[in-house]
Amino acid sequence: MAAFALALLQACSAVKLAYNNAPEFAYWWLDGYADFSEGQSPKARDELARLLNWHRTEELPKLADMLQRVQRLAAADVTPAQVCGMFSDLRTRFDAVIPQGEAAAVGLAMSLTPAQIVHIENKFGKNNADWRERWLDLTPANRIEKRLTSNRERSEEFYGGLEEKQIATLRAGLETSIFDAQLSYAERIRRQQDLLQTLRRISGVNGMKPSQAEALTALRAVIDRTLNSPNPAYRAYNDKVIAESCAVFAKVHNSTTPDQRARAVRRLAAYERDARELSAQR
Repeated sequence: MAAFALALLQACSAVKLAYNNAPEFAYWWLDGYADFSEGQSPKARDELARLLNWHRTEELPKLADMLQRVQRLAAADVTPAQVCGMFSDLRTRFDAVIPQGEAAAVGLAMSLTPAQIVHIENKFGKNNADWRERWLDLTPANRIEKRLTSNRERSEEFYGGLEEKQIATLRAGLETSIFDAQLSYAERIRRQQDLLQTLRRISGVNGMKPSQAEALTALRAVIDRTLNSPNPAYRAYNDKVIAESCAVFAKVHNSTTPDQRARAVRRLAAYERDARELSAQR
């Protein structure tokens, strides 16, 4: 799923290749954290392949329908509420995948060794150092420039080159944004520690190993706390950041030319076509 989402920001020809190889990409990504044993690897690969087959049949048609709806919106002006509605629809599609992988995730989590959990913790540490370098260690001005570059590149994948006034709209939105790198980092650490604690409990590292039903309950709880932070300050902050993003996107979109909108519609139509063709593959 991560590979497919990333591919949507690349050339259309990359979507099918990335999607069809998503289980392999996901396996190597997960293995980079857990360092799977010889006994765990085949199970992980089989479950990822099964998940892709389910997603191809059940979810890709729904994603294609969603892309079709977005094309209609892209042809006209949009409101921030409509943009946030699109985000909500995408979140729904993401959430639908989670239950399909729960049983396999529980089985793998229960089989983790103490050394593997330490490996995961060390991987988190390396990634956190990189995150701090990319975000926390920057000056506020450099942080805005970095975010501007990222937002501009994503926008130009759909619209083509942005005009100066459109870039100025992006910049203005970022300059007044409440984005808080320190708060985001603190939530990142909270999620990681929560997951590590849950994995230790599920795997029995901290004592008696739970039953599969208990492990499933613990896994569902940590997923919920990851998607819905127990920190009310962070939840309020996250909601505001999303609302800000929807408003800025709407402003940029509403400033686009007919040619830019036509290009965006064509790109979305190509993604829809790819999704339907991928869904038809068995």
